[in-house]
Amino acid sequence: MTDDGRLLAGRYRVGELIGRGGMSEVHLGTDTRLSRTVAIKLLKSSLALDPAFRTRFRQEAQAAARMAHPTIVRVFDAGEETVTDTSGHDTQQPFIIMEYVDGRMLKDVIRGGALESSEAVRILEGVLTALEYSHRAGVVHRDIKPGNIMITKSGQVKVMDFGIARAISDSSTTVAQTTAILGTASYFSPEQAKGELVDARTDLYSAGVVLFEMLTGRPPFRGDTPVAVAYQHVSETASKPSSINQNVSPALDMVVAKALAKDRFDRYQTAAEFRGDLEIAASGKLPIHKQSEEANLFGTPPPITTGTELAFKQLSEDQRMVRTQRRPPAIWVWAGILSVIVIIAAVMFWVFNLAPSSDIPSSSREVPSITGLTFEDASAKLADRDLSATQVPEPSATVEKGKVTRTDPPSGETVAPGTYITVYVSTGKEQVTVPDVTNKPIADAQAAITGAGMAVGAVSKENSPTIATDVVLRTNPVGATAVDSGSTIDFVVSSGLVTLPDLTGQSLSAATDILQGSNLQLTANPKPDTSCKQKPNQPITSQSIAPGDVPQKSTVDVVYCSG
Repeated sequence: MTDDGRLLAGRYRVGELIGRGGMSEVHLGTDTRLSRTVAIKLLKSSLALDPAFRTRFRQEAQAAARMAHPTIVRVFDAGEETVTDTSGHDTQQPFIIMEYVDGRMLKDVIRGGALESSEAVRILEGVLTALEYSHRAGVVHRDIKPGNIMITKSGQVKVMDFGIARAISDSSTTVAQTTAILGTASYFSPEQAKGELVDARTDLYSAGVVLFEMLTGRPPFRGDTPVAVAYQHVSETASKPSSINQNVSPALDMVVAKALAKDRFDRYQTAAEFRGDLEIAASGKLPIHKQSEEANLFGTPPPITTGTELAFKQLSEDQRMVRTQRRPPAIWVWAGILSVIVIIAAVMFWVFNLAPSSDIPSSSREVPSITGLTFEDASAKLADRDLSATQVPEPSATVEKGKVTRTDPPSGETVAPGTYITVYVSTGKEQVTVPDVTNKPIADAQAAITGAGMAVGAVSKENSPTIATDVVLRTNPVGATAVDSGSTIDFVVSSGLVTLPDLTGQSLSAATDILQGSNLQLTANPKPDTSCKQKPNQPITSQSIAPGDVPQKSTVDVVYCSG
């Protein structure tokens, strides 16, 4: 059964297949209610057999839909559709309606080989920006990999499938299912490979793997089976990227090494910290890692020093230490320790159960959608939300002149009251100048027109005594004229012919002048006819080429009465 043309939820028209993964297919689609292009992800119907998955899927899709950020692919809707399989049974097929991104997946970009260090840093900064936003909203991605990162045609980075990995992994009943759904083990963190609880630092490890692959063209660990790769994530240290790609700097080696630390406490603790070191490394400086004396968000790493080791360390550092009593420490010490433990547990419980809220605080404002409005109407709409507008003109091939094309920050973003919103207003199509292609071959002329941002129009032919066949005589509009970008340019080219008139009855001298004139430039070859009576003006009795279009530079025999 094909999905093309099917209508989901009475609203979403399924189009052509544009991507396929281990547990889903992605189709181009149309939201018939809003008349916009969307991407439709159809998950395998086998997932819907688990009731726990359906419940978790709805919850996580709702959480992902509340995240609005330029670096995150928006989730518009999600649900289940009843479909009939090949055996005639009705099954539930989960689907997700997402923002359509016109671009390439990072995994397809990496197939071409290692990226330049500057480009790899730029892309990962976009990924870390998305993770910083999602982690603050309490959403851990769990499946950061090149297949979930999109690069638009303008170079913008967008991360997709937030919340979906959590929905699947929390509801899968077997390790085999979870591995298949979450994708290749090449991007697993050690805690994922060991089946332990994951947190935001898991995403940062996977981001480090993506950085390694962008710099070298391959993941840090490879094996014959996913289990073998997962084992390497737990027990083996990744090689330096510079050992594979000599163009990688030592500073980036340090950043990758810290991101891929096995112990999550030795790893970057936040996306902002990771991005900060990445920026320093990109500038050519070595990041300096200082041991923080303050407790981080996840508490402190468990101590590894044994009681015996600690006793010897204390004795070696302070020979004056003497034991004066055998009773336990004072009660206030134990109370302080217990209080710290309770506070840390409460903070961790709050962080892991933090859910994004769809309510906007009274101290914030959401940027409204004003695309297509005039600047005056857009300013009024922004003023209703205590926001100010500043106008910036820009050309647009799709938006009418004088109407809003976009805003910065974009619609849906949350900002503080009084924020100035940059409103971009269309100045119409961009103006370009028609290049002068006169006397150029038609193929070269058409290439010059398309290269200048215009379209090739009709090609018509016209007779010319001097210009060679298929060489441009003129264009419409003519060269040096300013036109809208994308305008159609018509061409008039030489046919390589001239129009020969009927010379019969003309005098020999007149016929010769006509043939050799500037508009014909033909050669006259007079031939006397002695069979007719001689006349004073020697009239033409016949010509070797019939009247009509003839090739340039032709020779015409003209027969005249010589008597």
